[in-house]
Amino acid sequence: MGCPRPPHVAVFTIKLETGREARVLDGHPWIYKSEIARVEDEGEPGAIAQVRDSRGRFLGQAMVNLKSQIAGRLITRSEGKIDAAFFQRRIRAAVSRCNRSVQGSDACRLIYGEADRLPGLIVDRYADLLVLQILTAGMERMRGMLLEVLREVVKPRAIFERNDASPRKLEGLELRKGFAWGEGGTGLWIQEGELSFLVEVAEGQKTGFFLDQRENRRVVKSLAAGREILDCFCYSGGFALNAAAGEASSVMGIDLSAEAIAWAERSAERNGLSSQCTFTTGNAFDALRAFGREGRRFGMVILDPPAFTKGKEALAGALRGYKEINLRAMKLLDSEGILVTCSCSYHVDAPTFLEILRAAAADAHREFRFVELRTQARDHPVLLAAKETQYLKCAILEALN
Repeated sequence: MGCPRPPHVAVFTIKLETGREARVLDGHPWIYKSEIARVEDEGEPGAIAQVRDSRGRFLGQAMVNLKSQIAGRLITRSEGKIDAAFFQRRIRAAVSRCNRSVQGSDACRLIYGEADRLPGLIVDRYADLLVLQILTAGMERMRGMLLEVLREVVKPRAIFERNDASPRKLEGLELRKGFAWGEGGTGLWIQEGELSFLVEVAEGQKTGFFLDQRENRRVVKSLAAGREILDCFCYSGGFALNAAAGEASSVMGIDLSAEAIAWAERSAERNGLSSQCTFTTGNAFDALRAFGREGRRFGMVILDPPAFTKGKEALAGALRGYKEINLRAMKLLDSEGILVTCSCSYHVDAPTFLEILRAAAADAHREFRFVELRTQARDHPVLLAAKETQYLKCAILEALN
């Protein structure tokens, strides 16, 4: 056996089926296993391959893992080296993009996978700590190099891995979490505008906080004055504390996680908002039903549930779930009350989500003014050719009766 080749050299070639190159030529970075006609000198999972169409024309270089349905992820459309200098350029560009898009916060998404032309790599910054998430075999092969480049470019105090996300299983990768470099506590305070939030990067949802809702939280703050507000699926209080800071008369947050409720309470206390905020551990569906039976009314209801489906096979059930929580929330609103309702399920696209809201409003016998449809924060950029990079919908409605 010869010596293993360095990870930045394209070690084999994949050729696509006839007519299957159009999507790649249009700018999409994914190649499905079913689109591959032939593999020449197959490399290890995640190795870099040249991608060619059925006539042999060069299309780019991709990290290839034939164990996955998304078998290839283009990382460049040129024939240059993919080495430490390549990753340094890409990471510097992502950091610059993040700095342009985020103001007034020391927490942001530095690297967002395909949208930063680093497929399978997520890096979030929380103050002086980086949280790294590697979702593909290709980026896993580059892990050591990535850690070195991140240390050099960003200069964090430590890098924590949240490589416990289920997509790794689809790539044949083990799940793990812990410090990849450095050490210290995993609970820290971040600043978002005038508010401080406690983030626990080891045990929290996603990488510790819902950074993608930052700009939507600001909108809630601007609409909150004088309202009684119910925040369902409140997690660690991101929406709730912004509502309180926006001079809501009262805010009630509900979440199934006792840990998240404890973090929300600590953040409320640190910001001097405890007198306005009440946080309760409980099931949001049950709470909405109970408030309906009691005849309770609110000036604003916020719905930010977890994804009800991560695949097409469970879509019908997810649509029923979204309709139920929105119908129940609509019934609780005062006249001129505001509904802020979100879906982070990629498989529920924006037109489908709006149709769910129309059907729920009709069944609730309520009329609503459609204020706006928002999406994820700008540090979660959308790649125009890849609709999969846009997943968050945040609709704002105003009750008319």
